[in-house]
Amino acid sequence: MRSHNYVVSKLRGTWIHYAFNKLRSLKQRVMRRSDGERYLLQQYFRGTGKHLNLTNPQTFAEKLYCRLIFLNRGYYPSFTQLTDKYAVRAYVSSKVGEQYLVKLLWHGEDPLAIPFDILPEEYVIKPNHASGQVIVVKGKADRTEIIRTLSVWLKSNYYWEGRNGQYYHIKPRAMIEEYLKNPDGSGPLNYKFWCFGGTPEVIHISNYAHSINSFFDTEWNHLDLRYNEHASNPAIAKPLNFEHMMLLAAQLSAGIDFVRVDLYNVQGKIYFGELTFTPTGSLTFRPDSWNLILGEKWKIRLLPVSKTPNEVSE
Repeated sequence: MRSHNYVVSKLRGTWIHYAFNKLRSLKQRVMRRSDGERYLLQQYFRGTGKHLNLTNPQTFAEKLYCRLIFLNRGYYPSFTQLTDKYAVRAYVSSKVGEQYLVKLLWHGEDPLAIPFDILPEEYVIKPNHASGQVIVVKGKADRTEIIRTLSVWLKSNYYWEGRNGQYYHIKPRAMIEEYLKNPDGSGPLNYKFWCFGGTPEVIHISNYAHSINSFFDTEWNHLDLRYNEHASNPAIAKPLNFEHMMLLAAQLSAGIDFVRVDLYNVQGKIYFGELTFTPTGSLTFRPDSWNLILGEKWKIRLLPVSKTPNEVSE
């Protein structure tokens, strides 16, 4: 191992090292779909101890991983635009109106072009092509660190984090949005409407710290459903204009067999968050009976299976 590291260190920066990286990158792209499918099947097997049923899925987890497989094969290309946090703004504007969009302060592909001098004291920075990558600025910004972090994010392809095919073709750009906050200065809760065929069925509530993990039905009854064992499961008051949030979630999910519509609510003012097609956590629903309950609500549009992937083993 020591001799290998020594050789690598000596070759770093040479044409040999450059050529090797180019070949590795080319191989990765050529083998992306087959390797991605193998990765997803193994992930499902590790999480459930079962092989994925691609022909007759029943549970939510089975249907989710069937979707992941088909996304990895290149199906559902429209999901790319709807996953892109910048491009989806046009979709939201056309469906329900631009008044539900968080104010966009700046966007671009070069972090060095961020106009820090004219930005407000508080704002949110995030890339359009990833999930969970957020910088919240309150007060004086560390410009050097922000530019460094964004530069790293924008050079990456989020597809490789979990082989979610809808991310693969998103062109990276940085976005700076208005910082939403409650009167006490805290960030708003995230209301995640799980919609099946344009109908909201359950509402999942979380916060920025992911320390809250509560589920409610559409009558605002607190459910025993959860999938984050490390988060609390508090009863939360129904938000103002909840019925209007339900209507917006239905309008934004119309014509889609399943999508999670994320909304914010600041004293009754509703804002769009994002559309999520492959939410994580479904392998760990507690109690597990919810996997079948939600699976029955998902009338998945299965595509022809051109070939049955090789089964994976432990």
